[in-house]
Amino acid sequence: MTTADVVARYARFARDEAPGRSDLYAQWAAGVAGDEALAAVLARIPANRRQPPLVFAVTRMLGAPEGGYDAWAAWVHDHAHEVVAETSSRMLQTNEPQRCAALLPALAGIDGPIALLELGASAGLCLYPDRYSYRFEREGATITLDPPSEPSPVVLRCRLEGDPPLRIPDVVWRAGLDLRPLDAADAVDRAFLEALVWPGETGRAERIRAALDIAASDPALLVRGDATDADALHALAARAPSGARLVVTTPGLLPHVPRAGRERLLAAVSELAATWVTIDPPGLHDAWHPPLDAAEWPAFVLGVDGLAVASVDPLGGSVEWRASDSPHRS
Repeated sequence: MTTADVVARYARFARDEAPGRSDLYAQWAAGVAGDEALAAVLARIPANRRQPPLVFAVTRMLGAPEGGYDAWAAWVHDHAHEVVAETSSRMLQTNEPQRCAALLPALAGIDGPIALLELGASAGLCLYPDRYSYRFEREGATITLDPPSEPSPVVLRCRLEGDPPLRIPDVVWRAGLDLRPLDAADAVDRAFLEALVWPGETGRAERIRAALDIAASDPALLVRGDATDADALHALAARAPSGARLVVTTPGLLPHVPRAGRERLLAAVSELAATWVTIDPPGLHDAWHPPLDAAEWPAFVLGVDGLAVASVDPLGGSVEWRASDSPHRS
């Protein structure tokens, strides 16, 4: 990718992606788009590691000032070697526990106990749906769900339409497969995950920090491996305890997997004696049964074994339940 490509990518991010979510990132991206010298520094990063949210997160993790563009750009020039090296070794691994609010209606319809296996797990924060508290807002009323032992320090608030099954799942085993698993107890990994929160997104950093504490206190089995490799996936699935229902989740993973790898992954999942729960754009793949008309699904889709059951915010902020009957699985 040339400097001109970097300029175009950051201009698009400033114009189409950052507005309304982070004024600071919009300013930084617009600055890069107008600064060929800084764009030339970022062009030294491999193309698949040069996304604006990743570059910005790494610079913040390394100590860049979170102020105007000129101060940030000067810091990047002064630390160019470190920025290029660190960003080249990282990948976008946004680990948002709020997604569990979108997953919960699907998990609540599955008979437990559940052995939960997430693909693309990052630090595994979406492997603890039974350890979080939920507040579903529906028609002016609040549906409250807490873990059986006590309310959680992680409280997930979600707008709800419809009448899905809602209960805390019985998770007896949790594991994740990731190209580069992150350690919830490691200070550097924690700092990176917090840096992936965009400036201006109130509450997310605190929620992630609290979820990291839960994960660090009871670590899931996180394995380094490629989820598109059937052998790696099947080997980890085989470690699930007998007597538990294996549930494989891919919340937000598949859009980041190239098509050929995505098809391998879906084929490997279909070979397991497992329930597959996913959150995907409606037009991403052909695994929906029956097929979906993407125009009728304005958001992402919550699916259970290829059956679309709800329209959801991809980060778990809302659920519109559309299944006529609960996709109860046993």
